[in-house]
Amino acid sequence: MSKKSQSGLSLVGVLLVGAILAAAILLGLKLIPVASEYFGIKRAINAVAGTADPQLATVPQLRSAFAKRAMVDDITSISASDLDITKENGQIVISVDYSRKVHLFSNVSLLIEFSVSTSPGGR
Repeated sequence: MSKKSQSGLSLVGVLLVGAILAAAILLGLKLIPVASEYFGIKRAINAVAGTADPQLATVPQLRSAFAKRAMVDDITSISASDLDITKENGQIVISVDYSRKVHLFSNVSLLIEFSVSTSPGGR
């Protein structure tokens, strides 16, 4: 009689894999709003810079246009006063650097730093 060995995960292995998957899913769910806001900020500054006339637009007008878009898109990480607005080669360039802290559990948080710009190279 030959003994056939069993293969597969033990109960402890299944629990460990389940815990790792649950942690990854929870991390993803906490990061989705942060990523969504980043893309909203990027979309808003591109729209403001793209629709403004470089010859006639003033900095207060551009900040006001961004503030209106930020209110509609529920952007709370930055305000219009955080924007760096310049002109380069006859084009309006709007950029902003900001960070977002995401609380994970207990005293553990994740700090994410973002840099958004309308310049062709991005920063």
